[in-house]
Amino acid sequence: MHYQLGLIGYPIQHSLSPWIHRGFLEKANLKGIYSIIEISPEDSFEHAIKRLKGKELTGFNVTLPFKEKIIPYLDDLDHHAESIGAVNTVVIREGKWIGYNTDGKGYMTALQHKFPELCSKPDIRILIIGAGGAARGIYYSLISNGYYCVDIANRTRENAESIVELGTANIRSSILNLGEAQKNIGDYDLIIQTSSIGMKPKADQVIVSADGVRAGSVVSDIIYQPIKTKFLMQAEQAGAHIHFGHTMLLYQAQAAFERWTNKLVPVNEMDQQLQTILEGR
Repeated sequence: MHYQLGLIGYPIQHSLSPWIHRGFLEKANLKGIYSIIEISPEDSFEHAIKRLKGKELTGFNVTLPFKEKIIPYLDDLDHHAESIGAVNTVVIREGKWIGYNTDGKGYMTALQHKFPELCSKPDIRILIIGAGGAARGIYYSLISNGYYCVDIANRTRENAESIVELGTANIRSSILNLGEAQKNIGDYDLIIQTSSIGMKPKADQVIVSADGVRAGSVVSDIIYQPIKTKFLMQAEQAGAHIHFGHTMLLYQAQAAFERWTNKLVPVNEMDQQLQTILEGR
């Protein structure tokens, strides 16, 4: 079988997904290609999708700004993607487009690989900063993995409320504004920064300061350009253990590749290789 894979989104010319998935194809000893399929927001998305449906694709990834927009064009949705309301992976089986979301799973796998001790501590206090699509997927995966003390800090309360609605009666979640998050940041065992604030070219910015985090806590930032954000630098200086964002990118790709090929390819050295690539950018 020759796998025809790709990525839709905008802008994506500098995406590292082709490097990752070509590496997975080589590791799995499979034949295939992974292409960039950039769709400008100024173009008709409907026409672009019609063109895609005319291609003999095996599947494709979806990134911003189309993770929600793709849903009406799918034939079926995995329950996880349906609950989150966003799709980052499409599998094509017998002409049917099936949507999945591997972002949350990718984050959880990356976190548990780096900090396996957290797997046995469902009662830890967790703070998610930001309430966008990534935060939604991560929150859903956290509560699905048994964590039940997960707070959300965001500028807009309504966005955070829509995420908390994913929880069940046994989930304890509070919604904080950014000032409250700053004041209480030392109370948390795990802090996950999911906003785009701190990304290049505005790497000198933070949404809240990590200076007050507790020594020994785990602080994570899903931004991977730069690898070590200002938020992570502050956390490290305060004595926290830091978790880089590029590992989420790698493990969500691993989960997507498994959906397409039924092969779970080990990441191994690709973690360090990807970090080296990003540090050189």
